[in-house]
Amino acid sequence: MAEGIRVPYRVLVETIEQALARAGVPQPVRGIEAEVMAEADLLGVPSHGVRMLPLLLKGLREGRVNPHPSVQLLAEHAAICLLDGDYGPGRYISVRGMEQAVERARRFGVGLCLMIHTTHWGRAHAYAWRAAQMGMIGICATNAIPNMTAWGAKRPVLGNNPLAIGVPRGPGRDPIVLDMAMSQAALGKIATYRREGRAVPIGWGLDASGQPTTDPAAILASGLVLPMGEHKGAGLALMIEILTAALSGSLLSHEIVRNDQTGLDAGASKLFLAVDVASFMEPARFAQRVEDLLGYVRDGVGGEQPFLYPGERGWQARERNLKEGVPIHPQIVEQLAAEGVTFSRPQSPTPEGREISRDGP
Repeated sequence: MAEGIRVPYRVLVETIEQALARAGVPQPVRGIEAEVMAEADLLGVPSHGVRMLPLLLKGLREGRVNPHPSVQLLAEHAAICLLDGDYGPGRYISVRGMEQAVERARRFGVGLCLMIHTTHWGRAHAYAWRAAQMGMIGICATNAIPNMTAWGAKRPVLGNNPLAIGVPRGPGRDPIVLDMAMSQAALGKIATYRREGRAVPIGWGLDASGQPTTDPAAILASGLVLPMGEHKGAGLALMIEILTAALSGSLLSHEIVRNDQTGLDAGASKLFLAVDVASFMEPARFAQRVEDLLGYVRDGVGGEQPFLYPGERGWQARERNLKEGVPIHPQIVEQLAAEGVTFSRPQSPTPEGREISRDGP
């Protein structure tokens, strides 16, 4: 087995971009796709980072992902619009979707875009964060293939339909970003535990016989991932399905998987919502109110375990990984090598690894 490595952040971005260039993906599509993919690893979430590159390359080869997407405006009414993502690489078209929501929020105070004909967007965090960087409260959600059981079902009946909310905290401060699947744990996180040889907590999923298990391989084999908070997570997943696929008139979760069982979520629908803080109050005053809340909670938590607001762990991981290099698990190194993707430049921190700013890549 190959050894795990640490790769300077910019080398990681460049390596992904070069692989996409060889697959025929043009600029700026490949540049944005590589940036968002590497960002997940940088922030300590390897389940949604470069690990997903082989799946994307396979989708490009097989024609299930369009390397030259033309995002089309299908309908609009003031602050809302319906977009067609043309089955483009999911990270690129999702950035475009949030940009459309932000542009409308600047004009109307709020902007909402639904996008159909999309593929896997990687990590929801990326798009809520980008809205927050622009002074907006950003909200995004997507439907996905059925990968979660609910209400006692013996098979997956819903996607775990992730949701992210990003909140700006003012200049020089990293935003608050809540990013969560409606399952107790995302499938990618369960796969990370399997890759690292760790048991998962009871409550994450069931084995093929419907029994609770701590074996991540058994959960992935059965597909019986459990919703967070039981009926609460299941109910939220159902409502996100309605707010994305049903509202856009596109494919529901079980219809997506009939056409594509690879995990690319080809045909999924996504929602992007931006709220302009300045339309409600002075941004500086809002930022202070957020800090007042965080301070109150931090004081209330106290104790030996420090309070970390949603997303803060990722910012800490970023600082460490910019200095030491982004860690890539040996199994992921092997999977990338099988696709002809290798890290030819020195696998140690360099000044390039510091090029990302606190406000984002």
